[in-house]
Amino acid sequence: MTDHPLVDIRDATIYRGDTRVFLNLSLQISQRQQVAILGPNGCGKTTLLRVLNREIYPVVKDRTWVKILGRDNWNVWDLRRKIGIVSNELQMRYAKHNTGIEVVLSGFFSSVGIHGRISRLIETSHRKAALRAMHELSITHLADRRLGDMSTGQQRRCLIARALAHEPDTLILDEPTAGLDLTSSFDLLSRLRRLIDSGKTVVMVTHQLGDIPPEIQRVILIRAGEIVADGNKSDVLTEQNLSHTYATNVRLTEVDGHYLVSPAHA
Repeated sequence: MTDHPLVDIRDATIYRGDTRVFLNLSLQISQRQQVAILGPNGCGKTTLLRVLNREIYPVVKDRTWVKILGRDNWNVWDLRRKIGIVSNELQMRYAKHNTGIEVVLSGFFSSVGIHGRISRLIETSHRKAALRAMHELSITHLADRRLGDMSTGQQRRCLIARALAHEPDTLILDEPTAGLDLTSSFDLLSRLRRLIDSGKTVVMVTHQLGDIPPEIQRVILIRAGEIVADGNKSDVLTEQNLSHTYATNVRLTEVDGHYLVSPAHA
């Protein structure tokens, strides 16, 4: 499977409920390629994430496909061993009484929390792997703490440990700093940079330029269900492209590989 693209979407028409989000979408992302998918709220980013997560499928028609690692059909559990997903939406689905270790362990079963039959399936190897992932993110002290007693940043790190516990090659992040204060955002992005340096592939879905670490070199801009630019970060992130994508005039600044945006003065 190593020769197949991580993501291969061909001529896909995709609906979310009764709303058509993408018409004839084509997109390919290679394995081991660091990518940021950027665009305003409502542009289709979250829908695209659900397509990659196999929660939404395209309209069936000839010569149309969505393939992940060369396959258009996956057992969800098998896919989770290849790709870890972290999203604010997933975080909000957890009950406040769930502990940190329960959040991480639930990743082995693609569940939200640990309950009933799943609690009887947990093995010693699962616990060791969960604690190892928490150690890598410096959150072992949160193992027995309830989510309701954690900060939003601590909860987000538990979700990342959940995604990493079964050692997937790829991590997909949806709005990774949503709800985080400045300190927590900087801490999270620093940890993501270290994960990239360790060999993980990161695909980041965001509307914040400041979320994109210098290590990510490919940027895809989406506006109203269409890809408006796709390529090298320095070529795609221009004032003209961003002003078009966000329908507002912006000024762009680059500092040490980080891109910052501000309103353009009339």
